[in-house]
Amino acid sequence: MKSGFLMVSVTAAMLLAGCGKSDPPASDTGAASVADAISSESAMNAGTTIAANVAASPLHRTLAGALQTAGLATTLSGAGPFTLFAPTDAGFTQVPPVTRDGWMRPAQKAVLAGVLNYHIVPGKLTAADLAAKIAEGGGKAVLTTAGGQELTATKSGNAILLTSSSGNKAAVTSADLAQSNGVVHIVDAVLVPAM
Repeated sequence: MKSGFLMVSVTAAMLLAGCGKSDPPASDTGAASVADAISSESAMNAGTTIAANVAASPLHRTLAGALQTAGLATTLSGAGPFTLFAPTDAGFTQVPPVTRDGWMRPAQKAVLAGVLNYHIVPGKLTAADLAAKIAEGGGKAVLTTAGGQELTATKSGNAILLTSSSGNKAAVTSADLAQSNGVVHIVDAVLVPAM
């Protein structure tokens, strides 16, 4: 079991490491592996909160630590509902180490909270909801994050692509992971708000 999980984790990390630069993956190849790894190995299920599931996910250790440091784990344990665009550990490695380490310093707690709040949208938005909003918006949907900033969702083929106010992009690699207080969509990069 551990050997199989290790293979799935390594495969998912390799697939995600090349994503998020500017174009989403052409297909959902690998997305099922990510979802399978999370659901089977960390007990991500609809009866557990977003914060608990992220903390248990072997692919989201950096995100889980950042949520704790920023004081947002408590928020994502609340009633919600919330939509979380959850960057994997591979997504966090795309952020320069000096920036990533700087966010984790106690003096930068507000900055870290701002970055993480940029990944949270109040309410529950499934992939179908996002696709409908994109269609209604003539090819794009502007979402208001928990931090009050705008995040743009578009489609590229079948993939949902998110563009931050600072211009970087992340693709949804696995969608609709149901939680007791909302939904998680796994993304392949950290979205950086305008600061």
